Amino acid sequence: MAEVKKTVTTSQDEGVTETGAQVQQQTRKVNTEVAGSEKTTAANAVWYVVGFVEILVGFRFVLKLFGANPGSAFVDFVYTITGILTAPFDNIFNVTTPAAGDVVKSVFEPSILVAAVVYVLIGWGIVKLLNINHPAE
Repeated sequence: MAEVKKTVTTSQDEGVTETGAQVQQQTRKVNTEVAGSEKTTAANAVWYVVGFVEILVGFRFVLKLFGANPGSAFVDFVYTITGILTAPFDNIFNVTTPAAGDVVKSVFEPSILVAAVVYVLIGWGIVKLLNINHPAE
């Protein structure tokens, strides 16, 4: 959460013009600065990393669901990177893995969805820990 610093400067001038009319002039200047705290920056960084991980895991889910060709360079890259992220969750459900050389058309892996939910919860927990003593607005 950003910290807002406001500076107000007020001046008032009174006098009489050459014609004898009374003149009053008021000026008010307000400067507002918004500065992010270290906790806000850290929380934003955590959410950025969680978002990036979620996008990669989402790519893996969609590519598996549509039976993308693992021989493709992009698909192989996504599977390699996300394989590390989803490995702890691979054996939660009994999803059969094809033998080498078998043609796979489509695979629904609910363990990928579990991984996505777990990573969001971990990110949420880290952000809550960062903001534990930060007043809510």
